[in-house]
Amino acid sequence: MRAHEAGVLHSDIGNRGPAWLRTPVDVNALVPQLWPRTATRAADGALAVGGLGVREIAAEFGTPVYVLDEDDLRSRCRDFRAAFADADVYYAGKAFLCRAVVRMIAEEGLYLDVCTGGELATALSAGMPPERIGFHGNNKSVAELTRALDAGVGRVVLDSFTEIDRVTALARERGVRPGVLIRVTVGVEAHTHEFIATAHEDQKFGFSLAGGAAVAAALKILDEDVLDLRGLHSHIGSQIFDANGFEVSARRVLALQAQIRDARGVELPELDLGGGFGIAYTTQDDPAAPQELAKRLRKIVDGECAAERLAVPRLSIEPGRAIVGPAVFTLYEVGTVKDVDGIRTYVSVDGGMSDNIRTALYDASYSATLASRASAAPPLLARVVGKHCESGDIVVKDEFLPADVQPGDLVAVPGTGAYCRSMASNYNHVPRPPVVAVRDGRARLIVRRETEEDLLALDVG
Repeated sequence: MRAHEAGVLHSDIGNRGPAWLRTPVDVNALVPQLWPRTATRAADGALAVGGLGVREIAAEFGTPVYVLDEDDLRSRCRDFRAAFADADVYYAGKAFLCRAVVRMIAEEGLYLDVCTGGELATALSAGMPPERIGFHGNNKSVAELTRALDAGVGRVVLDSFTEIDRVTALARERGVRPGVLIRVTVGVEAHTHEFIATAHEDQKFGFSLAGGAAVAAALKILDEDVLDLRGLHSHIGSQIFDANGFEVSARRVLALQAQIRDARGVELPELDLGGGFGIAYTTQDDPAAPQELAKRLRKIVDGECAAERLAVPRLSIEPGRAIVGPAVFTLYEVGTVKDVDGIRTYVSVDGGMSDNIRTALYDASYSATLASRASAAPPLLARVVGKHCESGDIVVKDEFLPADVQPGDLVAVPGTGAYCRSMASNYNHVPRPPVVAVRDGRARLIVRRETEEDLLALDVG
């Protein structure tokens, strides 16, 4: 949202006098923190990524299309591995998962976090070593847990007493001793949307710390001595920029660690602080680099362990959005441009809430740029909307686009790698877009576009 770049706050939009029209905005600029690392403007002004222009991508694969910069994704994997060299980095597959991405993160030395049987099936079919897979979820079925144990997943993150009993029974039947972590609800409400804050007490995840369920779960597992209790897990939310929440969470989880030690004489060897690290969707977002995150988290954990007289456990984290989010943009074609009585200009594209529900669901903010050409036209404050039969079908709430934007232009929306394809739907019977990976001037299809035949194949009539 380059309105921010011009010193314009989102909340101010719509309350402007004529002075706003003189605000200097470069509608052709690519703000580096918003775009994949190889994104550039070609000599003709068109957006290019991985050495390939978007017009060529649109011509071959159509629009809308998710475009993944493979070098960008791999470099972010390496950044986290280097920053957390003495920790385990689990890619949070729920952000976006397909077999090609599984192979990429495996080749870059990451572990993988899955939370459903479908995600586990994708990981295994792509050849991810099962010992490098962690299995999350608040309601894992017996069938899902059976498959996970039979496959030999590295760890199961337990979320309820029912699940402890399920995994214990399955382990006894198979004569195995799976590694498990306990998910702890620490009562920290991260500064994020209500639906993606996951550590306050009134929500579905984990064992309550304040109510005593977390320590009871740990003692139950230790006393039954069937499962290998390796550590504690905490996840405080998503799109987090402030480390204060992690500090409070670590303090409370490590206090629980000390409580378990004092009760049973056992120091658990692992600690997972989850993920939720934020990315830049607009110029108002200022995410920390992995090196800075690692420095902060190590300082927090080392300090709390010293205070509790605990050995420092092996740390693990779960970045998903921070790896895949900035590596992808969505490419659309403009269908109509409509001025509504001078109040607002609506730029309608050939996708919408079926390929990016986050604006409607979370009131998320995104940026956009005219991608198929450069323009010398003055900036126009526009709203980028989709083709669905909903007034809330908004992709980008407010963005400066050139005043000559017209049908047939390509518009690109950055930062769409996380959750957009994962949460995509067939609303209004719109087929979901493909995912194309670009590298060294070449594009390859990694998830194909759905067709009307795909939709009708499920309709048994």
